[in-house]
Amino acid sequence: MRVLFWGTPEFATPPLRALLGEGFDVVGVVTQPDKPVGRSRSSVQAPPVKQVAIAEGLTVLQPEKPRGPEFIGELRTLAPDISVVVAYGHLLPQDVIDLPRRGTLNIHASLLPLLRGAAPIQAAIREGHERTGVTIMRMIQKLDAGPTLLQIATPITPDETYGELALRLSELGATALIEALALMDLGKATETTQNDSDATYARKIDRDATRVDWTADARAVSAVIRAYDPRPGAFSTINGLDVKLFGAKTTPADSNATPGTVLAADNDGLLVASGGGAVRILQVQPAGKKRMAAGEWARGRGVSVGDRLA
Repeated sequence: MRVLFWGTPEFATPPLRALLGEGFDVVGVVTQPDKPVGRSRSSVQAPPVKQVAIAEGLTVLQPEKPRGPEFIGELRTLAPDISVVVAYGHLLPQDVIDLPRRGTLNIHASLLPLLRGAAPIQAAIREGHERTGVTIMRMIQKLDAGPTLLQIATPITPDETYGELALRLSELGATALIEALALMDLGKATETTQNDSDATYARKIDRDATRVDWTADARAVSAVIRAYDPRPGAFSTINGLDVKLFGAKTTPADSNATPGTVLAADNDGLLVASGGGAVRILQVQPAGKKRMAAGEWARGRGVSVGDRLA
């Protein structure tokens, strides 16, 4: 089966490697253009999936937008039997979806119809879900609403971060994709229509979404911090400056302190009062500085017991 792979971030890379190792004929990769990096924006960084593709000698297409006669012509030249999309970042027009003779599949990092949208991994952690998974679905133009071919579930562990869960789901996605393609090849794949009335949506990640509300209980505060660890990072302010917070763990605390008050600052991290209980923060990234141990920040007098995060 001739497979055209679409993807951009780290989540896209393991499925590509798995395809290359399983005897599928990957005919090329479509990814977003290289992006400027650094303060001067004078150098560019290729998406991880492009680096893998080049190492394997594959054709790489990087359109600004996945449309137009020239781009369609390039796709036709590759003659894919099927397209596989994971976290590409653009909605595909119908003619692109329909171009491969067997259509286009999408790997989505949730158990659809739950958590449709661009940030399902973060939302699953933030909302306190006990499990999530991956779904292989047939792509249609409505957001993450196509019929499903295969789902694999996995529990979310109590202290799991976005980065840790994303890595596990990328590996799970590779397994699910190979199984779904094999079922299609054998003519045994079953497509199940999603129930739109059961659909939920992952909240768009913006600055407001990543601000910590210390009046919430410790479990909710921890979930917000873990949902954006390692990026973009949940944050609070102290003395008018932002500080990103990482490595949150809930801790029983019998304190009448105002939520956000630093109860302890030592080698074990920062212990911060919440609306119920307290949260221990293991690492921080103060504005303009590198990520560091919270105890190191305290020793440098960036924070002290009695200070308040807001």
